[in-house]
Amino acid sequence: MAKLDLIMFEEEYKLLHEIISRLQKDASAKVVFLVDKNGQQIAAAGDVKSIDATSLASLTAGNVAATDGLAKLIGEKEFSLLFHEGEKDNLHISIVGKRGILVVIFDQNSSLALVRLRVKKASKELQEIFDQVEQRAQKESDGGSRFESPFSEITDEDIDRLFGD
Repeated sequence: MAKLDLIMFEEEYKLLHEIISRLQKDASAKVVFLVDKNGQQIAAAGDVKSIDATSLASLTAGNVAATDGLAKLIGEKEFSLLFHEGEKDNLHISIVGKRGILVVIFDQNSSLALVRLRVKKASKELQEIFDQVEQRAQKESDGGSRFESPFSEITDEDIDRLFGD
């Protein structure tokens, strides 16, 4: 079965953002990012200005993909949790359903146990929202109201004319 393109509406985004903002506070984390498995940032909370979010999202998705390859090599479906410990900061990376990656950056003001506990709760809540988005997308692809991209009518010729090639 082909993967559906998901379109998230503002109210769904707000719910996701509320969950990760709460996680950031409850886990005493510096930053929390929610990214998709393609490396696109979905939402962020905390001191996001101190981090190159685009690079973090891309590298996290690559890290998860590489780790999935390692899991398959040893006969595992996936490793749903990754933890990287640094001198000052730590990274807790977890898979949310089939599409999301939750990244929590924390320091000595928190602990791995607290982060894991809070992530577990937040992941369930995030998964419920992803499920709602996916169910709506499935209904739309089965003949319901179909969202039409404003770019669907653009042809290669239109792009060539625009850029003078």
